[in-house]
Amino acid sequence: MELAEIQKSPERALELIQNLTGQVEKKETRIEQLQEELKLALLRKFGRSSEKLDPSQLEIFEPSEEETPETVESEEITVPTHTRKKVGRKPLDPSIPREVIIHDIPEEEKICACGHTLDKIEDVISERLQVIPEQLYVEQHVRPKYACRHCEGSGDEDKPVFRVAPAPPSILPGSIVTSGLLAFILINKFCDHLPFYRQEKRFDRVGAHISRQDMSNWTMKAYEVLKIMEELFRKKIKEGPVIQMDETPVQVMKEPNRADTSQSYMWLARGGPPDTPLTIYEYQETRKSQHAKDFLEGFKGYLQTDGYAGYDSAVKANPDIVHVGCLAHARRKFVEAAKTGKKGGSAHIAVKIIRDIYRAESALREQDLSDSEFLEEREKQVTPLLENFKLWLDDKIMKVRPTSNTGKAIKYTLGQWDKLAKYMESPHLTPDNNASERAIKPFVMGRKNWLFSGSPRGAKASCFFYSLIQTAIENDMNPYGYLKWVFDQAAMMTGDIDGEKLLPWNVNRNEIMNMRFKGLGN
Repeated sequence: MELAEIQKSPERALELIQNLTGQVEKKETRIEQLQEELKLALLRKFGRSSEKLDPSQLEIFEPSEEETPETVESEEITVPTHTRKKVGRKPLDPSIPREVIIHDIPEEEKICACGHTLDKIEDVISERLQVIPEQLYVEQHVRPKYACRHCEGSGDEDKPVFRVAPAPPSILPGSIVTSGLLAFILINKFCDHLPFYRQEKRFDRVGAHISRQDMSNWTMKAYEVLKIMEELFRKKIKEGPVIQMDETPVQVMKEPNRADTSQSYMWLARGGPPDTPLTIYEYQETRKSQHAKDFLEGFKGYLQTDGYAGYDSAVKANPDIVHVGCLAHARRKFVEAAKTGKKGGSAHIAVKIIRDIYRAESALREQDLSDSEFLEEREKQVTPLLENFKLWLDDKIMKVRPTSNTGKAIKYTLGQWDKLAKYMESPHLTPDNNASERAIKPFVMGRKNWLFSGSPRGAKASCFFYSLIQTAIENDMNPYGYLKWVFDQAAMMTGDIDGEKLLPWNVNRNEIMNMRFKGLGN
């Protein structure tokens, strides 16, 4: 506008200035948002994946009167006495076999200058860990065959002409597989993330030519033998008070009517009675909520998950299931906002408040309390923290820019709040779903190495053995020993496999815990 126009119509000029000011503010907001997104993308690509923030920052940026409502008050806390970790390496496991090597002084040095023989006072013992690479040996089973040269069997027609001892039982009859070999291969892949093609090269180096296809076929055949255990796992996991669920993408080849580039999903459920926990992996082509709904059919208790809306749909019409949220996912969003936002901002304060909630929960867990005592103390100590956090969120949602990372974190947390606070109802619940995320991590790490499953059948077999191995670990068992024991027991069962006898809690735990890799044929 020209000066003359401004003088004639100051109202129009003011309107124009306000309009331009609004446009500038919008652009500045957009620029700030893009800068946050760029910084977060760079952190995800090149930065550390740890969610830890600098503790000194959290101490410096305590909630102030300007930052928090009056309900968020500082209070005196008792700081426990500092204990220093013992310096030095941990002792070697006493269950590892020992080979005693004695280093004695010469006999002439055992005579004192006074002429008397020196007395042995004690042994000075030091230990070193020795390792023997994979030792392979062939079990050559010899079964003498007998026949009568005189009557050629005609004198005893009730018995066969040739008599020979039955072949020893095997999980896969007719193959070269032993229970030790199969357990070794499966632990390498599903526990130590070593794909079959890499194991093939390792076997070649020691003179055993086992192809990746053989290993794949053995895995699927063993799964077919033990498949009855799947339904037992699904039944047992619903007997506990809590089920935690999570899911992650997986690529599976040769799916019917789907391209090989299609994305499928590995679903995970963790639960069962507290003294016999289970972890179940299940392959599905999609992420539809129907899969969770079908899996949870007949379950009564708490379902704890992240914020994926599919779980809401799965339990929406089921009054027997209480849906519980995950505080760690809310914290993760605030951590990302703290890394990309201004120091001392609201995101840092939110992280500190959540940290205090976790500290209170951890302190209660360390005490030897009954379930009722634990819930009572949790109500006293944690409820005020949650109430103050909710008030803080309600206050901040009106002040923080909604398109910022902090604004998004606040919106997510408030949207999940009813589910986040549900964990207070049960002593078996924790504030987060981290246990299931830890359980799914072995699969995620393995996926980076083997990249995809060759077929739906192979994906199902993989899920089954992931379930067996992770459940063994959850029950403090040596997973190699457990798998070997399962294969030995299954081979000796005549007729249908009795899956109940093969469940982890029906195992001789001492026998499993003491099993070691003494050779592939063990």
